[in-house]
Amino acid sequence: MSEVNETHKESNYVTKHRQDFSVVRNPARIAVYDDLKSPPHVITIKPDLTNNYIEKLTSSIYDEIVKKGSKIPYTVIREIAENFIHASFSEIVVSVLDNGNTIRFADQGPGFKNIENSQLPGFTSATEDMKQYIRGVGSGLPTVKDYLNYSDGCLKIENNVDNGAVVTISLIENLKNSSAFSENDQTLSDKKYSQKLKLMNPNLNLRDQQILKLLLEEGALGVSEIAQLINLPLSSTHKSLKDLEQNGLVTKLDNKKRILSNQGYTIISYS
Repeated sequence: MSEVNETHKESNYVTKHRQDFSVVRNPARIAVYDDLKSPPHVITIKPDLTNNYIEKLTSSIYDEIVKKGSKIPYTVIREIAENFIHASFSEIVVSVLDNGNTIRFADQGPGFKNIENSQLPGFTSATEDMKQYIRGVGSGLPTVKDYLNYSDGCLKIENNVDNGAVVTISLIENLKNSSAFSENDQTLSDKKYSQKLKLMNPNLNLRDQQILKLLLEEGALGVSEIAQLINLPLSSTHKSLKDLEQNGLVTKLDNKKRILSNQGYTIISYS
């Protein structure tokens, strides 16, 4: 009889403490910044059924960044939007920054108990009630992290000021070019970026640098034009361009003119 009572008590406890995740009762706000010197345009996502709410939130964010030319995928945004269920969708604020290339997701939930583990596959605090609306297998943030690593972006996870969590994703490779990150973040990123460029840089000689800077300033040029503008023999110009093409810094167009590759542009504009 005692065991029956204990089981009954346990069942009542679970029923009493189960949370209804079928409906989101709090609005979410999306703040879209043109820059940090002027107030943002604010979009409000109204309370709704959970599936509808997550879809509207994700789609609204995605529509705004696409307008600004950002390439952050819909699925990456969706993975983080679903994570708001852990905060019971409490006080959600999403900030769109850096022309849509940086998105900051903030809530006033319980925050992360272990930020490092949250980025590893299989770690999840999702309950069975939550899993009716999200996968809940601990794949969300690891998927986001892998995408950003592959795309030379960054993922930053923090606990909010008093309570809650802040997840920031960015496709900006060097955070020094962003006003949305702290000075410390920018310094660390700049150091890492400089080291990467050093590894990419094939020890350019003065002639190579002259050609790359010329292409940076003038755009596509023919071999004879390059030779004339930097006062270099045609044969030497051909040799330098061949080396630069092999190193992936210059691309030959269909009309035989040369133009900077993305890597060449990055190296010469940063040096």
